[in-house]
Amino acid sequence: MSPSLSPESPVAAKVFPSPNHGERKDGQHPSMIILHYTGMPDAGEALQWLCNPVSQVSAHYFVFEDGRVLQMVPEARRAWHAGVSSWNGESDINSRSIGIEIANPGHPGGLPPFPDAQMESVVALTKDIVTRWRIPAVRVLAHSDVAPGRKLDPGEGFPWERLHRAGVGHRVAPAPIRDGRFFSRGDQGMPIEALQAMLAMYGYGLRINGTFDEDTEKVVTAFQRHFRPERVDGVADASTITTLRDLIATRPANPTA
Repeated sequence: MSPSLSPESPVAAKVFPSPNHGERKDGQHPSMIILHYTGMPDAGEALQWLCNPVSQVSAHYFVFEDGRVLQMVPEARRAWHAGVSSWNGESDINSRSIGIEIANPGHPGGLPPFPDAQMESVVALTKDIVTRWRIPAVRVLAHSDVAPGRKLDPGEGFPWERLHRAGVGHRVAPAPIRDGRFFSRGDQGMPIEALQAMLAMYGYGLRINGTFDEDTEKVVTAFQRHFRPERVDGVADASTITTLRDLIATRPANPTA
């Protein structure tokens, strides 16, 4: 993508090209949006890293704290942002998604709030992409959703409800946290198998084996980070399970349509 070209989204101010991209595989087109935080203290350094051939990483768009948006990779091309990842039985998320990097120091920097100006641009950008590519609400996801345990971004501080109010993404009000029965690492049996089946049904990559193992804990944690951020501990309490059930109940009949 030449710097002289106009960005594909009207929300982006200009093109700042990254060389780190390739062809989408198997004829795939964008059917997902994956949101990231940069996880670096300085936005400029993060942008340069995403454009450095040595890094082997990139994204389609970059959103600064002040709301400025740059396009780095053409939407038709495969940016290198998701890494080893899966969703709804699909791998190679890079070939299926548009990646958006949001400048924020992330967990290493104390997970500071995302500024209003930045979020206004994230909302406008995602809304534009969803509309143009007809991306289903349930396929607007966190990096941590498609790579549980390996990735934490954009983190439990990301205001998903703000996107949802604008018509972007799938969300329900998290069920209140109360005392009661819960499941955690080492538990076994039919309730664990049912929990794993529900997580897999929603889209998370998880083997159903009836044991609350390390992978299950990672997926529960990723789920909480996105959908029940008030407490992110990897423990499947009633609030977590009820929120998951409500999401499944309100999901479209064909979530990949």
